[in-house]
Amino acid sequence: MGSFININGDGLQALEFIFLITLISLLPFIVVMMTSFTRYVVTLSFLRSAIGTQQTPPNMVLIGIALFLTLFTMGPTIGEIQTQAYTPYINEEITQEEFFTRAVVPMKDFMLHQTEPSSLQMYCELAGITMPTEEEAIMELPLTVVTPAFVTSELKTAFQIGFYLYIPFLLIDIIVSSTLMSMGMIMLPPSMISTPFKLLLFITLNGWELVFSTLVQGFR
Repeated sequence: MGSFININGDGLQALEFIFLITLISLLPFIVVMMTSFTRYVVTLSFLRSAIGTQQTPPNMVLIGIALFLTLFTMGPTIGEIQTQAYTPYINEEITQEEFFTRAVVPMKDFMLHQTEPSSLQMYCELAGITMPTEEEAIMELPLTVVTPAFVTSELKTAFQIGFYLYIPFLLIDIIVSSTLMSMGMIMLPPSMISTPFKLLLFITLNGWELVFSTLVQGFR
């Protein structure tokens, strides 16, 4: 009887280990598709292209900044998951199934607050589900509908922010190009002249702090 209990105990530990490995392997997917990371990294990529600094800042720096900004944004959601799901699971008060059920609720709540109704409506139609009207019913939608709707809305928002970031730097490019053409300096690359002016404008406006604070405050 004692050996049987030990075998069961080893089996439970093995299942928990497999569960942990699975969760770790899915963590990059969760971060990219179910958090604010996508908006941050796409917007910062647009900003780098608009300034015209090629690979400066490098991709590793942009991803690192996006990850830390994601921690700021997802802090309340992570705290709620820890309180409602992780701590009771560690204390063996709930099962793995109930852990997943509780952990999904804060994530859904965060994603649905950032998701546009049109995107949610589209994926409900693709899944053959009637779009609910009440908030409680919307929370019951599966992750296979909520997650792609959230990512679609985030990409749309990131592209909108990227467009607004491009406008002032595009104006500098136009002014520099027109000036060089009027002076007959056609062979001189306009980017060689416009890039320092772009950097000067960005530094003068304290651009990094302005962009970061605007992005973080843009989440509801």
